[in-house]
Amino acid sequence: MGIANLLLDRGLVTRAQLDDALARQRTTGERLDRVLLRMGLVGADQILEIIGSQFHMQVVDLQQLEVKPEVLAVLPAKLVYKQNCVPIAKENGTLTVATSDPFELTGLDELKLLTGCSIEVVLADEEELRKFIRANYGVGGDTLDEMSAGLAPQLAESGKDEEQAQEASVIKLVNDILIEAVTERATDVHIEPYEKELTVRYRIDGVLQRANVPPTINRFGAAIISRIKIMASLNIAEKRKPQDGRITFKHRTQEFDLRASIIPMLFGEGIVMRILSKSAVLMNLADLGMPKNVQESWEKLIDRPHGILLVTGPTGSGKSTTLYASLNKIVSDEIKVITVEDPVEYHVPGVNQIQVNHKVGLDFAAGLRSILRHDPDVVMIGEIRDKETAETAIQASLTGHLVFSTLHTNDSAGATTRLLDMGVEPFLVASSVEGIMAQRLVRRVCAECGKPYVPDRADLPASFEHAAGLELVRGTGCKACRNTGYRGRVGIYELLRITEEIREMIMERKNAPRISASAMASGDMFTLREDGFVKAKSGVTTIEEVMRAMTT
Repeated sequence: MGIANLLLDRGLVTRAQLDDALARQRTTGERLDRVLLRMGLVGADQILEIIGSQFHMQVVDLQQLEVKPEVLAVLPAKLVYKQNCVPIAKENGTLTVATSDPFELTGLDELKLLTGCSIEVVLADEEELRKFIRANYGVGGDTLDEMSAGLAPQLAESGKDEEQAQEASVIKLVNDILIEAVTERATDVHIEPYEKELTVRYRIDGVLQRANVPPTINRFGAAIISRIKIMASLNIAEKRKPQDGRITFKHRTQEFDLRASIIPMLFGEGIVMRILSKSAVLMNLADLGMPKNVQESWEKLIDRPHGILLVTGPTGSGKSTTLYASLNKIVSDEIKVITVEDPVEYHVPGVNQIQVNHKVGLDFAAGLRSILRHDPDVVMIGEIRDKETAETAIQASLTGHLVFSTLHTNDSAGATTRLLDMGVEPFLVASSVEGIMAQRLVRRVCAECGKPYVPDRADLPASFEHAAGLELVRGTGCKACRNTGYRGRVGIYELLRITEEIREMIMERKNAPRISASAMASGDMFTLREDGFVKAKSGVTTIEEVMRAMTT
């Protein structure tokens, strides 16, 4: 019985849905099961069970299997990647192999000849199989096998950087590393040289996780770095000083902008690449996870005709996303918005965006001075880094412009003292700044494995002891979250509205703790800790994650 009839018999699809899927299949040439998955009519587990029934094949869960190293070693990485199958057991002359594609079994004869075993085929989920192969054979394991086996015999020893970097095997290896990063939703790729190894790490949901790459990658570190330099249009012969460049990388239908930074280190050159999706969906304020009272207050502030609004937090805390969402809220045909950014992370319709270019002297301050002659209503400056930029932004706000920008401070009140430390006069800060938003990104509890629990007081930090006895949620770890218990991120926010009382304290150069205490006492500030507790109490994140985010 075919897949179509099995689906109908089990009531998983209707006749109309099946006819629609078959019509699409005739147009695209895809397999019917993949068309149904793409249409969202059935789940991957249901399709797997149906195919298993059709071919009378056992379905296995690779996440639950522990395969012995000697069994994995039966097939070389090159063949595993080529045939998209893995050995999972070997007993009495029979090798059990898991595949996700029972429609393509022509490679079984090759496996039988290579191993001298009879082959038994079982069925596994395609995504699980892909993860299992990467976990056990490494990212780019097939390519490194080829390179190590002598298909690129002089690659590691030739010393000719440009020739190394143009080798097809090196190009494929670098692409494998980048595709893996994109697939795992990484925001950064770190390639770090040590004396006896080259490590690759991905920052996923704000936390660095080591990529599983075969140890033989160490032999080809120079070739990998040279390849990335070529992609970023950098000088591959320069190994003594830092270099920065940009890479446009395409994967399937998406295009990514990679900011590459290369720094000479003790045992070679280290690389960090920030991944920005050019097709990323611009978020709305309502999507960011702001508490209702904070969002309402912030929306009132961004509707003001002039003044400075600051968003603060460490690198990677989502400041730019908040600013873009704010601009997206107010942009219209009646308002002219100009930004100066480094880099331009999102393309916002209706907004005039300028890319900083230090080589020609176009920094934040110079860009801001120039755009004020273009009669904007709203200005966004990527970051206030120095006194010149700060004073130019303040003058823009005092002459009738609404100015958005960011600062690197730990909390909202710290932004006022940071501006004073730059050398800006207190009366300028007090008269121009209208509101300051501090934020962090915390990881969401995985929706697949989140379970309720009641914490003991002894297990809670002192600042969250009042959570003892409450039912909270935490992830136990599963394949969807890479066994971390977390998947995705959400912001926690702290909004300081600048009142007359706060302005007087700024004029008197009061420190950040005193400004915070005054704002909390008068109800003019909702703190990061308060928002973090609310999100932990509602099961969005955990107390541990809030503490981690607030101490980094």
